[in-house]
Amino acid sequence: MAKVAVRRPTDSLFNNTRPRKPGPRLQRHVHSQPARVTESEQEERELKVKARMGTLVLPGGQTYPFSMEDMLDVKRVGSGISGEVYRMVHNPSSIAIAAKKMLWQHDTWEEQRRVLMDLEVMNSQHSPFIVEYYGSAIVKNEVWVFMELMATCLDRLLKRLKGPIPERIIGKMCVSIVKALDYLKRAHKVIHRDVKPSNILIDVNGNVKLCDFGISGRLVDSKAFTRGAGAAAYMAPERINMSHDSKGYDVRADVWSLGISLVEMATGSAPYKFNEFSSEFDLLTHIVQAPPPLLDEDKFSPNFYDFVAQCLCKDVDERPQYDKLLLHPLIKEYEEKPVDVGEWFSEMCSTHGIP
Repeated sequence: MAKVAVRRPTDSLFNNTRPRKPGPRLQRHVHSQPARVTESEQEERELKVKARMGTLVLPGGQTYPFSMEDMLDVKRVGSGISGEVYRMVHNPSSIAIAAKKMLWQHDTWEEQRRVLMDLEVMNSQHSPFIVEYYGSAIVKNEVWVFMELMATCLDRLLKRLKGPIPERIIGKMCVSIVKALDYLKRAHKVIHRDVKPSNILIDVNGNVKLCDFGISGRLVDSKAFTRGAGAAAYMAPERINMSHDSKGYDVRADVWSLGISLVEMATGSAPYKFNEFSSEFDLLTHIVQAPPPLLDEDKFSPNFYDFVAQCLCKDVDERPQYDKLLLHPLIKEYEEKPVDVGEWFSEMCSTHGIP
């Protein structure tokens, strides 16, 4: 198994220099505060969401009025920061679908904001690299979002494999992930803010797609200004070390998260593990101060090694955005190179009991 080298803050620090005392001014809480909105704005946004609800548009253009009674074999398959995910069968069409259940709390704007962002992105997206949206509905105080059913996420896949994913497979997956993130920026001016293996899905044919936009942030002049939620271990240094006079961060924060995810996929092990730190604050301090995780240069192709290294550049000004990543030799190589991800995934399903 390829190993990743992660050095502690005492070995060498950001830009290979000793820390300036008293060190970075880290915030112990990195979650954004609820946005201040008026009651009328809140009601208007809620009405817009409800207006789009109640109808399912399934593959082939089949349209059905929503009824929870039409859903059979409901099974909970996972959960995340935005809600719980279920597998179910739509009885009138016999189509298996995925559904995410999220709370709709009238007195909690932060939860409503997550729901609205998820719905807005999914309802208006037209990309083969993002999970397909079928519709949504409110049931009591819950919002159900219905989408295409994927086989599993890369987080679960890695746990079942108990080892790395082959480089050729990662290369092909990487094309889909970068194109999904680039689409969000270009078409919706959205930064995902929660890029990690559990939000990267794969279907039985080997198609890889991005999901979970509940904590995505709108870009203003290409910048985001709230710390947002998100998994700390995948969070970019500039998101952690934001000061009150910060100029914000941009999509390169997601590029960092992609790099951390690629290291995990390539080695079979997350570069930052919570059990190696005494607290989340210590983990965040380490991300800011220590050099980025390194792949073993001898075990990977020059293109792959360089791509990951560029994603994990600590200096955000030197870290590439999507337009440059899409021109990288790794992406160009795997756009053209025939790699049957579906066949590989089928073999993994047979040998490792996936999904």
